[in-house]
Amino acid sequence: MKNKKLLIFIIIILMIIVFLGVFKNKILKIIYPRNYYEIISIYAEEYNVDKNLILAVIKAESNFKEDAISHREAIGLMQIMEETAKDVATKYNIEIDANNAKEEILDVQNNINIGTKYLQVLLEKYGNKELAVAAYNAGIGTVDNWIEKGILKEDGSDIENVPYKETNNYVRKILKNYQVYEKLYG
Repeated sequence: MKNKKLLIFIIIILMIIVFLGVFKNKILKIIYPRNYYEIISIYAEEYNVDKNLILAVIKAESNFKEDAISHREAIGLMQIMEETAKDVATKYNIEIDANNAKEEILDVQNNINIGTKYLQVLLEKYGNKELAVAAYNAGIGTVDNWIEKGILKEDGSDIENVPYKETNNYVRKILKNYQVYEKLYG
């Protein structure tokens, strides 16, 4: 009787392993979707930002929930702070109604446009995705301060030294998401 139960258990485990092996990419594509891909593609091309990086940010920030609002009042898919959105929109001639900013930022098209433009600005400033992503979370002034104090290198090669736990975890999450998107979709 014991041997029969053990054999059934082993067969079930083997079936699960085979199932996961066969359907691994399909399962991962459900967990790591490419929602809003047409809009992402438009702004990725316009601003020369890697589509998979945009997807990784959206996955980490809102998990593709377009009406997400954080406890810190970051808004939409890319979790943009209202002041940052207004600033980016003004500096780079992106049309939003400042009197109705929250609703404008919740608009998927506007949110991806502004968020992707902001990523481009950070990528150009820092020259690497590690520091750009850290600045997306902690702010430009904070990351600049870390670099000035020698906490981080300008090339982002020591990104694991980010002193804020939240930002450190955030950067790791984005980079992990990015790797998964690269592997799944190229």
